[in-house]
Amino acid sequence: MSNSSGGRLVWNHSTHLPGLIPLLEKLTTCQGIRTITPGEICSVRGHCPQLKLRISVPIRGGYKVIARQGKTVQEVFIITDLTQDELNRAIAQLLK
Repeated sequence: MSNSSGGRLVWNHSTHLPGLIPLLEKLTTCQGIRTITPGEICSVRGHCPQLKLRISVPIRGGYKVIARQGKTVQEVFIITDLTQDELNRAIAQLLK
């Protein structure tokens, strides 16, 4: 179910990290991104003042990414044809 502008963003949770959805919407426009699905949100001990995205592990067809801001962490599943390095570069471009 791709569209001409790239991938799609799946809305399956009512809560998301502040600022995460606009960032993910921009990421869907990258060539090679098919589907982005925000996952579970939870609290952690450490504090991360700015929104950060880090590739965690490969999954079938893509990667699990950890989004972090403040004391909150959210899993994001990205189905993509991109390599891990290409996805890292695309994420870094968006976070500038």
